[in-house]
Amino acid sequence: MKMIIMAGGSGSRLWPLSRAHFPKQFLKLSGMDKSIFQMTIERCMLMGQLEDIYIVTSRDYMHLVRGQIEEMGKSLPDEQILLEPEAKNTLPAILYAVQAIRLKGDDICAVFASDHIIDEPQLLADTILGARELASKGFVCFGITPSTPEPGYGYIKPGETVPGGYVVAEFKEKPDLKTAEVYVKSGYLWNSGIFIFDSKQFYEAVEKYNPEVYEAFKSADVEEKFQKTPSISVDYGLIEKMERVYCVPFNIDWNDVGNFTTFYDRYHTKRDDNGNVYFNDEIMIDSDNNLVYSEGDKAVAMIGVSDIVVVDQKDALLVCRRDESQRVKDAVDILKKRNDPRADYHLTVYKPWGSYTILEDNSFYKVKRLTVLSGKRLSYQMHYHRNEHWIVVAGTAIVVIDDVEKMVRSGESIYIRAGEKHRLINSGSLLLEVIEVQNGQYLGEDDIVRFEDDYER
Repeated sequence: MKMIIMAGGSGSRLWPLSRAHFPKQFLKLSGMDKSIFQMTIERCMLMGQLEDIYIVTSRDYMHLVRGQIEEMGKSLPDEQILLEPEAKNTLPAILYAVQAIRLKGDDICAVFASDHIIDEPQLLADTILGARELASKGFVCFGITPSTPEPGYGYIKPGETVPGGYVVAEFKEKPDLKTAEVYVKSGYLWNSGIFIFDSKQFYEAVEKYNPEVYEAFKSADVEEKFQKTPSISVDYGLIEKMERVYCVPFNIDWNDVGNFTTFYDRYHTKRDDNGNVYFNDEIMIDSDNNLVYSEGDKAVAMIGVSDIVVVDQKDALLVCRRDESQRVKDAVDILKKRNDPRADYHLTVYKPWGSYTILEDNSFYKVKRLTVLSGKRLSYQMHYHRNEHWIVVAGTAIVVIDDVEKMVRSGESIYIRAGEKHRLINSGSLLLEVIEVQNGQYLGEDDIVRFEDDYER
């Protein structure tokens, strides 16, 4: 069996924890030693080998995918990390992976989102492996027994019983709360977004039910495939049109952490006697059913409030009612219209060579901490409008300035003037930590000219 992991979403409803350039699937939330994406990889390996896993993601996330796989001590060949030139929803993304899989022969394929948290991975794996025979007969979805009426999920109405599951009688889009209550009482299941199918049957179904997508993907050029294809979900564009779709139910602790309501539900075991969920030493006075996620050592006190979400990051603060958490995306849209980088970036930005964290930023100077991984280097570059002063605080740096190499040890520094070509290299076995102080006429991230190969892409 082959496994397809969908890792291209931006997770804007979980802002400010999740941002466009470091979305929720790559986060390590409180109490996690692995990211949600890494846990998805581990679940897939309960059902096969690493060579059976195909990842579909954005080009912007390639270094995050590779970096987090490397952090697990593993690697995937290029042909198993499929980069979308643009987001066109789930049907084109899955077809992209199916085409790659079929180059080596048809197989049963399982599709997983990279941002689901599942506390019983072995039960999930056993259930999916047990449904392969049913998948040879038709498309198979997996339904979760609801724990609450949740308006943020799609629903499946089970129909007649078949060996191993049910025929799907009807798919239901995300309902309002009252309708969700009716669905739960009527025995409907949450649509988990996990499904399996035969790759040949899937390909033929796309040709039959969505010929526009099928024709677009006849092109040998990836850019052309995505340029020509409509943007459409696999549910609306295929599954809901098929004549025979099956559902296999399972009762597991599953959460897609799609917004702060489901985030609150995810951490139900941390609730205090008044239903509050928090992670540090927050003070709760006459307050109940609140969610507080605070970064750092800030003291947070909640007094006389109920059903509130507070997410405190160093550069952003979210306060909303829990039942309004679906609207967080609206705040992100406003930030984007203002060209505010906080919509897309954290203070720490991850790169193929490591990361940088903005420590201080104003119109006169900017201070960053650069962390360069062993054996990595930044692109050879030049800035027109700013000077940079690098202070090495850990490790040993090789600095290239106008083609001349210099070694800079811990405790030493070097100055790069505007207009000088320069590169930072960590040729050692330890992490290289550098404090970078910028000053000049313009400190924007776009004040850069790159030469030779670009190691930041």
